[in-house]
Amino acid sequence: MNKKSIILLSGGLDSLVCLGAVKEEYNITLALTFDYGQKSAKQEINASKKLAKYYNINHEIIELPFLKAITKTALVDNKDIPENELYTEYSAKAVWVPNRNGLFLNIAASYADTYNFTHIIFGANKEEGITFPDNTKEFADNLTDCFKYSTLCNPKVVAPLISMDKNDIVKLALEKEMPLELTRSCYNKSKKNCGKCESCKHLKEALLANGDTKYIKVLFDDVN
Repeated sequence: MNKKSIILLSGGLDSLVCLGAVKEEYNITLALTFDYGQKSAKQEINASKKLAKYYNINHEIIELPFLKAITKTALVDNKDIPENELYTEYSAKAVWVPNRNGLFLNIAASYADTYNFTHIIFGANKEEGITFPDNTKEFADNLTDCFKYSTLCNPKVVAPLISMDKNDIVKLALEKEMPLELTRSCYNKSKKNCGKCESCKHLKEALLANGDTKYIKVLFDDVN
C-alpha cells in the first residue's frame, strides 16, 4: 500500500521531530494546525507555517472557537500557567484541554476520508504519556480501531516518538540537524519561549542533557 499521510503540526519540538524523522517514509503531504484559543496560538501558527514551508508540505489552520469557549484550564483561560511543575497531576490538570488530541485526530480522519490519506501522524511521546492519557500507544491504537467504523479509508494513527523521552527527541533533532530554531514549544505568548513553563523546562533540560548551548540562546527569553 502506498502511504500518504497527514501530520498534526503544533510548531513545537515533538511535531518537528515527527515531521523531520518520517516525512519520506510516510509521504507526509499535509499539516494541520489548530487554533483553539490557546495563549500561544499566534506563535504556534507562525512556527508551524515556517516548518511546513521548510519541509515543503501543504499547511492548513483550523479554528475551533467552541473549544476555547468550553476550556477552563490555564492554556486557554485567564489563569496563570504553572511554573516549576514537571508532569505532575496538578500540572496535567492545569493545562488539560477537553478531548484535545481526540478531537484533532478525528478532524484529521475526516480529511483522510475525503482525500484518501492512509496515516495520521502525531507527536505523542513516552514522557508525556505518563500523565496525559491521550499521549499513549493505547490511545493511538484504539483510535485506529475506531476509524475502522467511522471512516471509509480506515487511516492508521501513528506516533513515531512513542517510545522516546525528551532527551531522545532532542538528540534525534540535533543528529538530523532539524531546524529547531523555527520551533515554538512554550505555553505562554511571550516573544520567545518563556523558559519557565513546564513545556519550556523540559525542552531546556533536554537541550542541556545533549550538550547544547546554541539553541538555548536562540529559543529562550530568559537567556542572554
